[in-house]
Parts: sequence; C-alpha cells; structure tokens
Amino acid sequence: MKKILFILIFCINLLAEERIVTLSPSINEIVFALGVGKNVVANTNFCDYPEESKNVTKIGGYNNISLEKILKLKPTVVIGQDYDEKLNSNLKALGIKTLIYKTNTINTIQNTINDLGDFFDKKDKAKELNMNITNALNSLNSIVENKKFLIVISPQTTLSNQIYITGNYIYFEDVIKASGNQNAYSSKNHAQPVVNTEKIINMNPDIIVLLTPFLEGDKKSQNEIIKIWKDLPINASKNDNIYTIDKLYAGIPSHRIEFFIKDFRKILENVRDKKLQ
Repeated sequence: MKKILFILIFCINLLAEERIVTLSPSINEIVFALGVGKNVVANTNFCDYPEESKNVTKIGGYNNISLEKILKLKPTVVIGQDYDEKLNSNLKALGIKTLIYKTNTINTIQNTINDLGDFFDKKDKAKELNMNITNALNSLNSIVENKKFLIVISPQTTLSNQIYITGNYIYFEDVIKASGNQNAYSSKNHAQPVVNTEKIINMNPDIIVLLTPFLEGDKKSQNEIIKIWKDLPINASKNDNIYTIDKLYAGIPSHRIEFFIKDFRKILENVRDKKLQ
C-alpha cells in the first residue's frame, strides 16, 4: 500500500513540475485545449487565445524568439513548429526537450493533437477534439458541389496587384475538397500564392471567401470590401456569392479549425438556398 501511495505522489509531483513553452499560436491553443495550459510558463507575442494566454510570459515573436529567456524559465519541454529550423536546432543543441510539429493540413493538425494527447496523457481529450474536426468535415457533404472556391487572405480596401490567396497545400484546400468542391487556384508550387485581378478573372471563381479577422464584428467595413470584389466580371460577383469570415481562428491551424469549417458550412448553405429560391 505504501509503495502504491509513493508512486501516486511521485506521478502527481511530475505533473506539477511540468514546465511548457509553446512557440506558435496553434500549438499554444492545442496545449490549452488538452487541459494542460496551467503548465505553460511562456509563449509568443501572438499567443492570445485562450484569454489566459495573454498573461503568460512572452519570449518573442516568430523571428525573434529569445533563447536566453527560454533557458531562464527552465522548461521541461518546448513545443514548436517546423518553420524555424535554426531555432529548433539551437534548442536541441542546448539539451532542451523539443517537440516539433507541422500543422499545415487537416491531417497534420489532427496528428499533432493526437501526439500531444499521448505526450500529456490526455488521450481522451485529444480524441474528442479530433472527432469534432472530423464530424465538422463530414457535415459538408452534398450541400453545394462542383463549384470553384477562392479564399482570400486579409483582403485590402483596393484590388491591388498583390492579392494573397490560399494554395493547394494547406488546410483550406482540405476543407474545400471535403465539401465536394475545388480550389479555383491550382498549382504544384508550395509557396504562398500571390495573384492579381487579371489572374482572378481568368480563374473565374464561383464562390469567394474573404478572411477578414482584422474587421471582426465590423459588418459595414466588410460589406465595403465585398462591394469592391463585386465589380469583377466573375461568376461569384454575378451570383452574389462573395462572403467574409471575420474570426481569427480561420487563420490558425489548431483544433479550432472545427469552427472555421462550421462557418464554411454556413456559406455553402447560403449558396444552396439561393439556388432553391
């Protein structure tokens, strides 16, 4: 009995001593969603969800992470993503336990959730988060199909020659395909696509989704941007199929992709309902 009690106390102490540093908003959100956010001792300047993340010690941004600050915090594990190879190499060279993940597709997001669920012994919660994503994806079936979607990142108040859109190797592509539709943009290039109005006219998308988290709740400004896009001679304009999603989670590849998918479903339903009138 004493031996069992000692083992239990030892395990509790190990959990209490866990000191986590998260290096990206998506990783930070997943860690909190798994229920171990109380053990996050540091994150980045851009980790502001959930609310308590704002009060955690900041160790820099994407390109200026302070190794010195990380060392002072004596983390038991640092969790980041694969886009900063130099930082990840430095962390490992310093003997810091480092977990590195990709979260660019639905599959890699769910793999990250699953792996961190195993690491923190939160398998049931990880399974729940992944099931929510899967169910949301499945709910997109047979609403509107065979349409060309264009998703625009942070659209400006003018149609400039540098319009950022989502490519074919990111989770937006997975959502579009799960709905039975296709990306109006097609390329084997993995780089961030930047196009102009001429290219968009040639693509002739049927439905446009403008990601406007910088205008969250500001419907007037969002409608003004939509109006600019309606001037283009494309199917989306002709059929009044230009929409905005103004939530920050749309651009963060974490478990909250579930909510973006639900917003996407509402757009599909709106397009369908127009056709039925």
